[in-house]
Amino acid sequence: MKNPPQPVRCILSSPWGAMTLAATDTALVWSGFDGQKHEADTQAWPLSSAHPLLRLASEQLQQYFARERTVFTLPLDLDRGTPFQQRVWQSLLAIAAGTTSTYGSIAQAVGSPKAVRAVGAAVGRNPISIIVPCHRVVGSTGALTGYAGGLDRKIALLQLESTH
Repeated sequence: MKNPPQPVRCILSSPWGAMTLAATDTALVWSGFDGQKHEADTQAWPLSSAHPLLRLASEQLQQYFARERTVFTLPLDLDRGTPFQQRVWQSLLAIAAGTTSTYGSIAQAVGSPKAVRAVGAAVGRNPISIIVPCHRVVGSTGALTGYAGGLDRKIALLQLESTH
């Protein structure tokens, strides 16, 4: 069995703190706030400020922070989770900027209507924050619930998108 290629990483400054981005030659594999829950152990991955995909991801995220972009056009590797997690993460990509969805709606969308808590756990382990918009998932009453990057960041991201 062939080992997947080792990613390289870069550090990106965001309005809500440092983020680490990581990519292989073909796809982005990680985007997360430093210190967030379920953070990937990226320290062994080499730093690269010249990697073309990391440069593109950084540029698109900076445009997003500046309210100049609402849709990301990056190749993503979401194959590092369980099949269920992968289905949940793929479903997150359908939630448009400025809108939200619920854990229950996502459970329905992935064909597991009773798996609302499992959807919540999968959303919390999303490896590509912001770009795969897990911050757009709310409770059934519209209440803002957990976010691996912190509830303050979730609120800020939703506010940013509401002003696009």
